[in-house]
Amino acid sequence: MKLSSELKAFEVRLGYSFRDPACLVRAVTHASMSSPNRDDNQRLEFLGDRVLGLVMAEALLDQDKAAQEGQLAPRFNALVRKETCADVARQIDLGKVLKLGRSEMLSGGRRKQALLGDAMEAVIAAVYRDGGFDVARDLVLRLWGERVRKVEADARDAKTALQEWAQARGLQPPQYVELARDGPDHAPQFTIEARLESGQGSRARAGSKRQAEQAAASALLEKVQAE
Repeated sequence: MKLSSELKAFEVRLGYSFRDPACLVRAVTHASMSSPNRDDNQRLEFLGDRVLGLVMAEALLDQDKAAQEGQLAPRFNALVRKETCADVARQIDLGKVLKLGRSEMLSGGRRKQALLGDAMEAVIAAVYRDGGFDVARDLVLRLWGERVRKVEADARDAKTALQEWAQARGLQPPQYVELARDGPDHAPQFTIEARLESGQGSRARAGSKRQAEQAAASALLEKVQAE
């Protein structure tokens, strides 16, 4: 099997050349394009999630030899969550080479966070199957780059921190209210307000409810801590 010029260009962005091109083709084939003669990337996604998890667990242990499980867990979650995988996928323009069915393509599948995150995991698995664990580990650590070194700050969960701040002052847990949802169905934007029982609040806008809630919580926490 020969790769298309687009997939060859993707190999350059990825920093890995496949010995078996079929591995890469399978990794970028979404279920909406599967057929009896064409496998999709769902099984590779399952494997890639485990490979990524092992690489990150090992990297975190090596990076901070004194950290306890309670400190490592949120850092690990920050590195392997779908949002992070999707960010890495955008970094190498993975969406451009995804093989999608017509309906998925028309609905903006190349930009969907969940789809990009799943495909990134599938690509990791494809590299693992094609080149072995050491090659996959080196690739993951290179693509994740500074995210690993900076993960302690990134892993700080603003919603949890805000809730702890409120409880320490005898307040009820914060509420998160969806004020607006707009934009096309394939790329919605959410406006969320985080509110405290004291009447204080902050708003944020993002492409997912989770991101908007976290951003609103972070803004409100910064506001109350500055008072």
